[in-house]
Amino acid sequence: MSIIDNRKATHDYFIEERFEAGMVLEGWEVKAIRDGRVQIKEAYVIVRDAEIFVIGMHISPLPTASTHIKPDPVRTRKLLLNAGEISRLIGKSERAGYALVPLDLHYTKGRIKMAIGLGKGKKMFDKRESEKERDWEREKQRLVRDKRA
Repeated sequence: MSIIDNRKATHDYFIEERFEAGMVLEGWEVKAIRDGRVQIKEAYVIVRDAEIFVIGMHISPLPTASTHIKPDPVRTRKLLLNAGEISRLIGKSERAGYALVPLDLHYTKGRIKMAIGLGKGKKMFDKRESEKERDWEREKQRLVRDKRA
């Protein structure tokens, strides 16, 4: 079950591979995510010291959060992957033009997971081409629907 999608990622990148990663979260963050108070639109993934982190993911704290904790909404959060997956990601992301992009947050067996993608940046003409294809698909659906009616 999906919590939030990053539609901007598929607009700006060709996603070549997808990986599912666990996240190191605090208790108030889990409660806020379950309440839908998360945004990953401006987030990005980096590799530092053979570990993978997500930066810029904003989790708005609940007003009923604990009084003894000072929540930091945009702190750097560690992603949990197998050692083999991390080494593969490091090798592939260091190639020119490739980036690690957060795609969505979802539940897997009751746990919050993040799908990250290995993406290659789109040029402006690629974005326009994608827009044209999407419009044409929408128009085809409309024409089929009108013929049936």
